[in-house]
Amino acid sequence: MLQVEMIDTQDKQQVDQFVKFHYDLYKNCPQWVPPFISDIKTMLNKNKHPFHEHSDADFFVAKRNGQIVGRIAAMENKPYNKAHEAHQASFYLFDSINEQEVANALFDRACEWSHQRNLNKIVGPKGFSPFDGYGIQVLGHELRQMMNMMNYNYAYYQPLAENYGFEKEVDFVSCYLPRETFALPDKVQTLVERVKERNSFEVKRFKNKQEVVKWAWRIGEAYNKTFVNNWEYYPLTQNEIKLVVDNLITMADPNLFKIITKGEEVVGFMLGFYDLSKAMQRHGGHLYPWAIADLLLEMKRTNWVSLNGVGVLPQYHGRGANYLMMAEMEKTIKEFKQFQHAELTQVAETAVQMRQDLENVGGKPYKNHRVYRKMI
Repeated sequence: MLQVEMIDTQDKQQVDQFVKFHYDLYKNCPQWVPPFISDIKTMLNKNKHPFHEHSDADFFVAKRNGQIVGRIAAMENKPYNKAHEAHQASFYLFDSINEQEVANALFDRACEWSHQRNLNKIVGPKGFSPFDGYGIQVLGHELRQMMNMMNYNYAYYQPLAENYGFEKEVDFVSCYLPRETFALPDKVQTLVERVKERNSFEVKRFKNKQEVVKWAWRIGEAYNKTFVNNWEYYPLTQNEIKLVVDNLITMADPNLFKIITKGEEVVGFMLGFYDLSKAMQRHGGHLYPWAIADLLLEMKRTNWVSLNGVGVLPQYHGRGANYLMMAEMEKTIKEFKQFQHAELTQVAETAVQMRQDLENVGGKPYKNHRVYRKMI
């Protein structure tokens, strides 16, 4: 008999079982990169993750004969609903064996949870922050996941969602940028210099992690302003920005972070990360001291870079700031001799100009994650 139960997030055993199911389900999948266990447990910790300071979430498991066969999180992001004048729920951490009955039971429970809160729509997968990665992967299953900056799932998740009645809300496309073909035309390079001079733009690079931390709040404010017109926007709190900075700074190289400034204002940003997925696979989500040492060594070994967090304030669109950002992407890839491959991770399909610019300089869309919606 199939049952869906809400877990008690204060019960360590129940939390462990909820988290462990994902690792058991994907343990033999070569493309999957295990997220850090501590990060997932933080999401479930209502006293620790800043999402729970302003919003609601509960976590459910589907069991058959006492064994977990699926899981899901149901959430209401209240700042998002306020910003968009919406009554929307979301789901995340959805995982299931390949059985429609299990998926239906989990989605039913998430919809019931949402209906009880007078919410009229559910979308997902959509996480606890804009940095958790969006959607069910519908293209590129043969490719390894880029760290834990995006979700990876078996191909059968798509029909499980669509058979339940979910429809496409928005796609997030990731582009492959090969070093040997990614190049801006000479006329664009000339334009970039004119743009910098005309608008008094400057490109700031960071010398160390302490400097990144000092700029973190201004970068966070720029992030909020940059995506204010986007589907996924909601105003991040100071604690949410701090959590992101704390998580990223451990394995970040400040040389891969760049911002565009105009006076004291941050008008654009580009955050690059070494792809540490091979090392993450070796350690199964654990952060033991020797695992951290291996992750640091992987920063020297990897020939991939993830450009995950690229944006320009809306008022500077059409003023050449996007070309300046593209030029900095090229520099990042080519100044670091070890990088042979780059990925621009999860660009919303609504960012038409950015995707067009990328394809014009040799970028190739090669992964697609779809966020789904269903009216309740």
